[in-house]
Amino acid sequence: MDQGSRQDRVVGAVVGSAVGDALGAPFEFGPAGVYTSQFPAGVGAMCGGGGWDPGEATDDTQMAVLVGESLLERDGLDLADMFGRFRRWAAGEPKDIGLQTEYVLTSGDPWDLAAALHFQVDGRAAGNGSLMRAATMDAARRIAALTHGDRAAWEGTAVLHDLIRVALNGDDPLTALPGALAAVHADQCERWATVLASDWHPGLATEFNGAVWPCLGTAVWALRTTRTFEAALAAAIDVGGDTDTVAAVTGGLAGAVHGRDAIPSRWTEPLHVPLPGYGGRVLRTAELTALARGLDSHSS
Repeated sequence: MDQGSRQDRVVGAVVGSAVGDALGAPFEFGPAGVYTSQFPAGVGAMCGGGGWDPGEATDDTQMAVLVGESLLERDGLDLADMFGRFRRWAAGEPKDIGLQTEYVLTSGDPWDLAAALHFQVDGRAAGNGSLMRAATMDAARRIAALTHGDRAAWEGTAVLHDLIRVALNGDDPLTALPGALAAVHADQCERWATVLASDWHPGLATEFNGAVWPCLGTAVWALRTTRTFEAALAAAIDVGGDTDTVAAVTGGLAGAVHGRDAIPSRWTEPLHVPLPGYGGRVLRTAELTALARGLDSHSS
């Protein structure tokens, strides 16, 4: 494990997630190996493309920022406030928003019923969008449930949170997997144990990685099979598919392990996070760093 400070790892997790999101966005829905094909020397750049400017983060980071700001401004978990921020953001017509998230946020249903009502009608709500919103394991489940009615999404978000928590404390999150899995709801444990096993790899996925299971499984696999932040992101994006979210999850986890100093400036300098619905606000690396430090101080 990296021996840097906790604050360096906290900032690494927040900035690393945003960097992964922006780096992976231009490759979304592309084939496997597309990242390596574009950067054969292994020195990836914020290239932009697919409707995204170089360094522009997507809905994954935008919603994560809203979670963080709600936690700070409301002095803790206020789910109604959080949902209201999401709803305002969705009304601002973001470039990218998951179909089920859009349905829930624009349905007009009450904040505490919208996701459940959608799940009752659709029966499918295990997308990976909820993974980028975490606090404690219990709070992570409750935040995920604002937009995703499927317990699989709640449990995946809780597991990711616990792995990041372990990494922020300076320990190896891979050794914490058994403990995190032990806290998973019994109905979900077997499936999560499969994709988080040490011998699992993306080639074994039974769903597109827009689903929560292979998304988190790929992030853990990328961390397990690489030694640097850059290599973890390259491995995750090269899987193809839902590359922005998969890389955002990988970047958050790898950033918590390797720390802020492991993230190259060629990625952090162009990084920016527009917030649709919020008067043209755009957060850059400095603002994300301040948000991360504020959240860390608040949790101390």
